[in-house]
Amino acid sequence: MESLKEKTANGLFWGGLSNGAQQLLNLVFGVFLARLLSTEDYGLVGMLTIFSLIASSLQEGGFISALNRKQNVEHRDYNAVFWTCSLLSLTIYVILFLCAPLIADFYGEPRLVPLSRYIFLGFFITSLGIAPRALLFRNMQVRQQSIVSFFSLLLSGIVGVTMAACGFAYWGIATQTLVYVTLFTGMNFWYARWRPTLPVDFSPVKEMFGFSSKLIITNIFIIINTNVFSVILGRLYSPQVVGNYTQANKWNYMGWSLISNMLQGIAQPVFAKTDQEKERQRNIFRKLLRFTAFVSFPLMLGLALVAKEFIVILLGEKWLESARLLQWLCVMGAFYPISNLFSNLIIARGHSATYMWCHIALCLVQLIAVWVSAGYGIERMIQVYVAMTVGWILVWHYFAHQEIKLRLWDVIKDISPYLVITLAWVFVAHLLTSGIENLYLCFTVKVLFVGVAYCLTLWLLRSTIFQESIDYFIHRRAFTDDSSSSDQS
Repeated sequence: MESLKEKTANGLFWGGLSNGAQQLLNLVFGVFLARLLSTEDYGLVGMLTIFSLIASSLQEGGFISALNRKQNVEHRDYNAVFWTCSLLSLTIYVILFLCAPLIADFYGEPRLVPLSRYIFLGFFITSLGIAPRALLFRNMQVRQQSIVSFFSLLLSGIVGVTMAACGFAYWGIATQTLVYVTLFTGMNFWYARWRPTLPVDFSPVKEMFGFSSKLIITNIFIIINTNVFSVILGRLYSPQVVGNYTQANKWNYMGWSLISNMLQGIAQPVFAKTDQEKERQRNIFRKLLRFTAFVSFPLMLGLALVAKEFIVILLGEKWLESARLLQWLCVMGAFYPISNLFSNLIIARGHSATYMWCHIALCLVQLIAVWVSAGYGIERMIQVYVAMTVGWILVWHYFAHQEIKLRLWDVIKDISPYLVITLAWVFVAHLLTSGIENLYLCFTVKVLFVGVAYCLTLWLLRSTIFQESIDYFIHRRAFTDDSSSSDQS
């Protein structure tokens, strides 16, 4: 049996490998689709995103996290979750099917009636795979989850690009999503080796509902919060404006989700397994915090640095307006994985109510601020949104301090070296390349300069996280879980 330390390190390895491969595929397919489709095509699909995500959150019900926290889980627990999620999602789909004309009227876009009814099928299909996903998640079977995600994305991407090339426009994006969730669900069943049965005992759901219901509410507010621009822009502006924002947000999401998803597969299970050892849990949290900062800052702030070249080279001049939006979103994306790590700790500690109210408060404050700033233009709206998201980490820290006595100074000490080093080299790279007109040369110089300078600086400073990461890839030795080292960089 692997130790917890080995499972954590292997989970990070497979999570990083998987998400890196997935983002590479997303990059390739995203480039093809962006060149084949128009901003309007992306805008139409983007208008429906928030409805699909809210419906998916309702049918998932927070049961994956609830099952992860249970001390003893049996077949009847997974079986109850399967049937509950399936029946609930079917009911929600019927309601959304009937509400499709109302959604189209809200946006003044009749094409959304058939498109929404087609896209909304995806969350019902997803609901069928929640129970086997929970089983893989609880057992930290990250390698199996990685294989499922990779092949689902590969095959669905081929379908989406093929349909777009054949002139199906936004239907290609919609079909890509449906193919992905279908393959994803089927392969989860395959690896979990689990099947639903009849009759059903729904009593386990009642036991989990107190915890999971708060996660449902929280997830809905998170979805509203992260997709508020699509709704407001869709109401105030044209599909082209929504399309530019959707494109920028897509690349930002691809960046920060690479880190968050890598951590997501191990954070909650590890925190849950060390729930009775606060000092050890605090040490593990700080180790993961430093690792998150070590990866997140250079990746996301580096993407902000090359946003213009990245967008124009890969997607073409028609998407240039989205580059400026991407730069601001990347600032938020650099800190978002840190915020997610804090929230995973709160959930693992069993405080779903704290998790819920914290997100509700953030969502309400941001909704008000974004709506008030709408008259100053989309860029100002994004700036307000980004500032609040980054600042809210202080709120998360307050609750983390209540749980594991994590000092704010320790948080600053853990993440600031990576932030300062990244900002310094990004600024120098910007100055050095300001006179280069060739986009390809400028992009290459920026990436190589920041990448080499960042790694060289950490090596000279004898960064513990940097050295341990290199050591793991060479010798496959797991990270230690102590944070007592005096070298915090």
